[in-house]
Amino acid sequence: MNNKTLKTDRHDLRIVWLTSLAITIYVVEATLPSPLPGVKPGLANIVTLFTLYYFGFSSAVWVSLLRVLAGSLLLGTFLSPAFFLSLSGACCSLLVLALTRKLPLSLFGLSLLASLAHMLGQFFTAYFLFIPHSGLFHLLPILMTAALVFGLVSGTIAHATLKQLKTKPISLS
Repeated sequence: MNNKTLKTDRHDLRIVWLTSLAITIYVVEATLPSPLPGVKPGLANIVTLFTLYYFGFSSAVWVSLLRVLAGSLLLGTFLSPAFFLSLSGACCSLLVLALTRKLPLSLFGLSLLASLAHMLGQFFTAYFLFIPHSGLFHLLPILMTAALVFGLVSGTIAHATLKQLKTKPISLS
């Protein structure tokens, strides 16, 4: 019998810890009431921003996608419309972060762009897969305004957290 063990390192443990934190926030946030379907603060994205800033893009991708996958399994939404909306938002957000991470943007700027991309990803997934009705576009200004506000909130919290740590982050490249 071939007995193989997986070796883990500090990087793997860091990803697990950050993902666990993001999942916890994600699950708690799912219990909060929402004025509109799909409108949540997205506070778990703060962990993704923190991870991007300190540990680089590939770590942020792992944390974000594992959060969506494990969070959906815990909430019982895996492969449901909620899962696909969450996954599309995360993927669009990560795409924007990948394209803009080398630009001289502040954490607020990255947070805003990621939040807006997340909402657009969810909106167009909802439109093309679930609700292909032109009336949905009447909600877009409200949804994008919410994304703007929550992007600023996430950026503010992430900035305050990094400031409290008082350490120099690694390069985003």
